[in-house]
Amino acid sequence: MLDYPLIAALAAVIREGSFEKAARSLHLSPSAVSQRVKLLEQRLGQVLVVRDNPCRATPAGLQLCRHAEQVSLLERELLASLPQTGQGRPGHLRLAVNADSLSTWFVPAAIALAGQDWLLDLSMDDQDHTAERLREGDVLAAVTALADALPGCRSLALGCMDYLAVATPTFIARHFGDGLGLGALMQAPCLSYNRRDQLQSRWVRQLTGESPPLPNHWLPSNDVYLAACRNGIGWGMCPRELVRAELDRGSLQALSAEVLEVPLYWQAPAQAWALLEPVTQAVVEAARQGLRR
Repeated sequence: MLDYPLIAALAAVIREGSFEKAARSLHLSPSAVSQRVKLLEQRLGQVLVVRDNPCRATPAGLQLCRHAEQVSLLERELLASLPQTGQGRPGHLRLAVNADSLSTWFVPAAIALAGQDWLLDLSMDDQDHTAERLREGDVLAAVTALADALPGCRSLALGCMDYLAVATPTFIARHFGDGLGLGALMQAPCLSYNRRDQLQSRWVRQLTGESPPLPNHWLPSNDVYLAACRNGIGWGMCPRELVRAELDRGSLQALSAEVLEVPLYWQAPAQAWALLEPVTQAVVEAARQGLRR
């Protein structure tokens, strides 16, 4: 039989990144949290936490944290059915979402979830890799570009995010004055969020049928990325809705009418699907308003 106070201590350490912060969130002493985690490790006969800065869960630890989140969902459902007890203490909701969704259509979903008394714990990654967080048990659900459901999960189509390659008129005149040829694309600096970001390469391949090396500025911040685009440092792939005002004003222009469509999906464990229905509804409604069907 699992001892849930011990698992709660483990989950807090992983969520907060240290025993000290976990102790503050649980209103316990750091030694008490440490003792609980050690006792759980002794009972299960394996290490559950990598004592690093920040602390990280082992694969077994991640499984237990994921289980704890699902138990929390069950508790919330039970408490909601008992009017005399109310909702109880807010639970943590660990979700993986790509950066462009966080900057655009996902905001209303976050507001709605906070209104459901969730404490949001959002993990940001490229849309092609958020599913890895779900596969590893690091999050309870994910917005992902992966259509096929992960083992033990369900997948729900949310809609498409449309990207345009954009730059300032001055940048376009300087680098693409003779046209949007392959040679020009191989010389003009482009903006990439990180080394997992393949949108620029995918767009060039869709446009030209080729996959040439591109000169990149690596800018791992949405705000910095957009500022670089707006200030003519390079061309970048931006969600159409995010730069619509600049396109209307003419301060940014599309390199081409070629749109890169990125379908997005909501994935969560099948066994927690029913419990996550209010969360799914909030995400689907935000996607309905902010993504193209």
